[in-house]
Amino acid sequence: MTDDLPAFPMARQCPFDPPAELVDLAASRPIGRVRIWDGSTPWLLTRHDDVRAVLADRRFSSDPAKTGFPNQSPVSKFRRERSKGSFLTMDDPEHARYRRMLVGEFTVRRIEALRPRIEATVHALLDSMTAGPNPVDLVSAFALPLPSLVICHLLGVPYADHEFFQRQSSEMLDTTGDPAEALRAGKELAVYLYKLIKAKEAEPGDDLLSRLIDARLRTGELTDREITSMAILLLVAGHETTANQLALGVAALLRNPEQVEVLRTATEPEVINGAVEELLRLLTITHFGRRRIATEDVELNGTLIKAGEGVIAAADIANRDPRLFADPEAFDPARTPNRHVAFGFGVHQCLGQPLARLELQLALPALLRRFPDLRLAADLDHIPFRDKLPIYGPQELPVAW
Repeated sequence: MTDDLPAFPMARQCPFDPPAELVDLAASRPIGRVRIWDGSTPWLLTRHDDVRAVLADRRFSSDPAKTGFPNQSPVSKFRRERSKGSFLTMDDPEHARYRRMLVGEFTVRRIEALRPRIEATVHALLDSMTAGPNPVDLVSAFALPLPSLVICHLLGVPYADHEFFQRQSSEMLDTTGDPAEALRAGKELAVYLYKLIKAKEAEPGDDLLSRLIDARLRTGELTDREITSMAILLLVAGHETTANQLALGVAALLRNPEQVEVLRTATEPEVINGAVEELLRLLTITHFGRRRIATEDVELNGTLIKAGEGVIAAADIANRDPRLFADPEAFDPARTPNRHVAFGFGVHQCLGQPLARLELQLALPALLRRFPDLRLAADLDHIPFRDKLPIYGPQELPVAW
């Protein structure tokens, strides 16, 4: 009976830890059914090995159009029923076709070439904070503008329009609002980017969208609408994810002075990088799980998942699996290897992870060094968190120094 099953997602007790009910479930029943918003009962996976196995197994589809797919919310179901999604929700070979066209733009070497620009952007934002009010909302002053400026430069999107596209992306992702409003926001963003792409077609620049137009649109490999869909994914994911990870990471660090000191005083890249990896592992912001549906019967660790059954791979709790991570609740910058799945796994692993890592590696130490007395300017209980949104983090983060 579905009423006897635990409801997913569960409520958090601490903004920096997975829900206690999820922790208990992972210990007692690492593979089991849960009940989601529409009454359906997909399988919830909490073991690290099971999450990786499913995300790497092509017998599990990412296509939300398939009957039985465990949609995250009424909003996501409504939107996907009425508009074609990005290649993020496609299976191979269609997914691979689109991804191949972008992978060269996100190589470690290409992203590393952005280091001077990202460093300059970080310090310009910190200069503005220094000259501005104290306390300040770190989200609006630093965490959100940094990845927004970077992704705008990369794509060739005017940052002057950031308030518009940030508002539209926030409304698109809101699982608690009116589904029709989320669809409207998505369409408005699509129209904006379509017009931008048509303008670049006439007058290209030195940016990712212009290169796609030149290499793919003019050859007939892509249509302008397909490039628009790619642009939406890259723009929304490129600022929403890193902004929330950065703000959440700062909030968590400020409650642990010894962790702040690690990042503030570190000079070795491996220490900074290790600290960032631990924050990614411990504060997994995709907290609704990665959704799949089985296309054929699959046995997973002795459990039969039948064709047509939905699956939720819970990366946040998998990243604290004691079978893989010794002392999983501890912040250990020296943890090696750190095989977390914060960026997913398999063919759908996050394309932009080199960029997200570099932004975090540059932003966190610079912020803590510039403001050695940085502290939260509000009680944690009074800070609003995005519990109902698929990308988790603080809605705002008042800080002082």
